[in-house]
Amino acid sequence: MSLRLATFNVENLMNRFDFSGFRNQLNQDRTLALFDIRSEAEYRALEQARAIAHSDDTRQLTALAIAAARADIICMQEVDNVEALKAFEYGYLFKMVGQGYRQKYTTAGNDSRGIDVALMMRDETAHGQPIEFVRMTSHAHLTFGELGLHTPELAALGQEPHERIFRRDCLEIDLKIGGKPFTLYLVHFKSMGSPRNGLDGRQATMPIRFAEARAVRHIIEQRFGREHAPNRRWAICGDMNDYRQRIVIDGEGPSDYRFEVRDEPVSCLDVLLQDGFCENVVERRPEMDRWTLYHTRGPLERHLCQLDYILVSRSLAEDNAGAIPDIIRNGQPWRTPFPPGQEVDRFPRAGWDRPKASDHCPVAVTLDIV
Repeated sequence: MSLRLATFNVENLMNRFDFSGFRNQLNQDRTLALFDIRSEAEYRALEQARAIAHSDDTRQLTALAIAAARADIICMQEVDNVEALKAFEYGYLFKMVGQGYRQKYTTAGNDSRGIDVALMMRDETAHGQPIEFVRMTSHAHLTFGELGLHTPELAALGQEPHERIFRRDCLEIDLKIGGKPFTLYLVHFKSMGSPRNGLDGRQATMPIRFAEARAVRHIIEQRFGREHAPNRRWAICGDMNDYRQRIVIDGEGPSDYRFEVRDEPVSCLDVLLQDGFCENVVERRPEMDRWTLYHTRGPLERHLCQLDYILVSRSLAEDNAGAIPDIIRNGQPWRTPFPPGQEVDRFPRAGWDRPKASDHCPVAVTLDIV
């Protein structure tokens, strides 16, 4: 029997307004930054109007990207709560594909803005096998000290042993696919942020992502046993905010772009992939065609990279040696540069920068559960 599994960072799927931009310019939308807003009451009114005006096109494109993934189960990041998920699924996705995701699961994690990981599932696979929910376990409460993961590097960042490891959660969801057990681990690791202490944002925040990756591996090994874990049916899905390769972009413009693949000497992904513990199935695609996000901070810092992952256990990888994942890029804004031969037809009404489905691309793969 086969299961179509996907992951997607849908970016700020919220059912409440975020007014924090009035006091924190980093959270303020660039549209409102154009105007002289003199009071918080005025800011709140304008933010409500802006969010409503922008959201409809964005969520239509998000729904198109999810529909294109054709997933039986989709792991999502940056979801506000179940109510937001229900409103999106019914108001956009169901009306678009005519067949809904009736099962929806999430729980409050550690994100300060309240956007966490979530899961949507159909009642059965495309081949008619039942998808049964067994249980959901949050690991948001785990601390560095509890798992023995506190390091001098974390201390240098101001992280104390009693503080929580996961910036969102590691949500463990046990399922049965056609009666066979299957476990998902939904994650969204620490974002890279801005440069600090003479380091770029990725390097400065790397110790936290390493701790998160070690914690995920610890949870899986504790659950199944260190010796047996690679041979069980499980997958880790989510936005890990890190990469092992990137495609550096040089040149003055689209007609002059040059793309170069560069390996990274260090990545938190190595914690999970070493010793054959699991496999990043996206690495079965050609090196130039693994990216799920375009990052830029101006002409001197532009690259494509993979931030969105489906990592499958060694046993599951061996059972699906021929499975090549899909990356749905049609919801990307027009500003995203595509390497030669990779251009796709954008979804209708995608803009230069927005509206867009997300800065991230859905990743989907069909797996045989044997």
